[in-house]
Amino acid sequence: MNNIVNIYTTFALYFHNIDMEKNKTKRERFEIVGGKRIQYILNKLESLGNCANTNNYEYNEKDVKKMFSAIKEKLKLIETRFNNELSKKSRNTFKF
Repeated sequence: MNNIVNIYTTFALYFHNIDMEKNKTKRERFEIVGGKRIQYILNKLESLGNCANTNNYEYNEKDVKKMFSAIKEKLKLIETRFNNELSKKSRNTFKF
């Protein structure tokens, strides 16, 4: 019975949050969702940093270069997506 109450509570909170999100502006939603996602990424990067401890892990320069190359590549792709969206708004506007 207790599990059913927990499941119901979880779904109720989830759908309540969805309804609340509908009343937010696009900017407010961006700040809420973007902020949470950035914090998640920062936490995961901090967790990755824990792997630098050579008392617990073994790696070499090639491993480090490969890891950070992958991270930088993905970051560059995502930054490009944001910049492309921003430039779409200015491309279609006629000005004297």
